[in-house]
Amino acid sequence: MNIDFPVKEEITICFAHVAYQLESEFESRNTGIRNFQVRTSNGLMTRMPETDVLVVSGLWDNSLLEHSDRLSYIQSIGAGFDQFPVDELRSRNIRLSHASGVNSNAVSEHAMAMILSFSRQIHLARDNQRRHFWRGMISEVREREDELEGKTVGIIGLGTIGSRVAKLCKAFGMNVLATRQDVTKGGEMVDLLLPSDRYRELVADSDFIVLTCPLNDQTYQIISKESLQLMKRSAFLINVARGQCVDEGALMYALRNKLIAGAGLDHFVDDPLKPDNPLWDIDNVIITPHTGGETRLYEKNIVDILVNNLDRLWKSEMDLINQVV
Repeated sequence: MNIDFPVKEEITICFAHVAYQLESEFESRNTGIRNFQVRTSNGLMTRMPETDVLVVSGLWDNSLLEHSDRLSYIQSIGAGFDQFPVDELRSRNIRLSHASGVNSNAVSEHAMAMILSFSRQIHLARDNQRRHFWRGMISEVREREDELEGKTVGIIGLGTIGSRVAKLCKAFGMNVLATRQDVTKGGEMVDLLLPSDRYRELVADSDFIVLTCPLNDQTYQIISKESLQLMKRSAFLINVARGQCVDEGALMYALRNKLIAGAGLDHFVDDPLKPDNPLWDIDNVIITPHTGGETRLYEKNIVDILVNNLDRLWKSEMDLINQVV
C-alpha cells in the first residue's frame, strides 16, 4: 500500500467519542499537532472534510467515507474493528489499526468480577439490599454461596485478555481450560489448551465459560442452543466479547428454564440494550452496559498507541501497532 501521509505541520486529528477525554490527553503531550474532539455523529460528519487522522469507534459510519477526501489513517478506540469496511479502506489507501491490549487489564478484571459475583451471590445480595431484606442461613447446600478453588473455567479465545483471565483464575486455585487458533503458544497459565474447533469439550467440562474471543465467522453465535445444552446446569456464562457471539434467544430460554445457572453479559446483539429487552428482568443475569473495557487509564493507553503509530507513519514504516490495513 502506497500512502502519501501528511507531514506533522499539516495534519489534523479528529477524536470522536461520546465520553472519553481523548483531546485533553493528547494535548497534555504537547505535540503541537492540530486536533479537535467531536461527541456526536452529526458533529463528526460535519468535520470529516478537514480530518487527516480519525480516532473513533462507536461513532463510525461507512457513509463518512464519502466526506473524507483527506482521511489517511483511522485509529480504532476499541479492540474490535468489525464495524469498519476493511476492503474499502484498503482500496482508498486508508490505514487502520485497532486498540487491542489497551483494556486487557480492565476487561479481564471485569470478567473475574462477574465470576466472583456469581460465586458469592453478590448480585442477589444487592437485590436483597434494595428490598431491605436480611437473608437467613440456607439449609439447601446447592443454593449457598460457593468457592472458586477447584472449579473449572473455560476460556474461549486465549488472546491477551483471555490469557490474563487465565492468570487471575489460577490465583484463585481454579482449573483453566482454553481454546485458541495456535495451540503451540500462549498456554503457560492453562491446564488444557484446545484448538478453537474443540470448544464443545470446554463448554461441557466448565463451571464458568468466559468469552474473550473476537467476532468472526467462526465465533458468531458460538454459544448456540447446542452449546447451552452441553453446559452443566450449575455453570455460568460470562461474555466480555461481542454480543453476536451468543444466540440471545437460546440464552434467554436456557436462563428462564434453569438449564444453566446464570450469565454475566457486557455486550449485546443490540447495543445499547433496549429498555424492553427481557434480559433486564431475569434474576440470574448480571448486565453491565459495555463497560468492561472502561478504566481511568483508557485515554492514556489509546493515545500511547496513536502517537507511536503516527511516528511510524512519518517514518514511512509499513508495520503499525495492531495494524489491520
